[in-house]
Amino acid sequence: MSEYRIPTKFFTTAVAVLLAGCMSCFSVLALAKEKLPEESPEGLKLMQNTKAYAVYMAEGADFSGYDKVAILDCYVAFKKNWKREQNSSAVNRVDDRDIAKIKTKLAEEFKIVFTRELTAKGSTVVDAAGPGVLVLRPAIFNLDVVSPDLMTAGMSRSFTTSAGEMTLFLELYDGVTGALLARVIDPQAARDYGTMQYSNGITNKREADIILKKWSVALGGFLQRARESGVVTQP
Repeated sequence: MSEYRIPTKFFTTAVAVLLAGCMSCFSVLALAKEKLPEESPEGLKLMQNTKAYAVYMAEGADFSGYDKVAILDCYVAFKKNWKREQNSSAVNRVDDRDIAKIKTKLAEEFKIVFTRELTAKGSTVVDAAGPGVLVLRPAIFNLDVVSPDLMTAGMSRSFTTSAGEMTLFLELYDGVTGALLARVIDPQAARDYGTMQYSNGITNKREADIILKKWSVALGGFLQRARESGVVTQP
């Protein structure tokens, strides 16, 4: 799947500017939706009253004919200065291998959760583009793991009130023409425990799965409604 080529670059300069605008604050959760441009650089229109932070869609895009989904490898990027902030203390320092491992695990978990939930909503997950196939090109940005589990001997116990946050950047393409049909941008924060709780790899995975399931169930439900109605379905 990672070799499938979309006829446009994943992150053009214009798209990078759009994304940067969404992430200019300390937390994208603080931004007001009305600050987003009404149209993307490619001509996608900003949809109103969506549950996601921002949904851009091609005018007249029809998702009723897609009964299959192909999921490209998920790109993962930490929030700016995450490594430096993590290493500001003398304990539980991270190196490049730790970062690579976290990114790989999250990308793998994205594929697992989206495959499971989209299948449950009636989509067939396939490994190649073609007729009736909607190609998903996902990325996770602004990843902030408050207390990474490094599985290092002598590592001190970590306690946090939240596991962190991450932002979905998802593009949907037609499996035949490669046309960009929609783009979704949605920041999500892990639950606030209210009190300090022990954090490790298991709790971090659990919180990530909750967010990934929320995104995948929303997309699966949207595609299911589009197929069943047979008409253009707004998000």
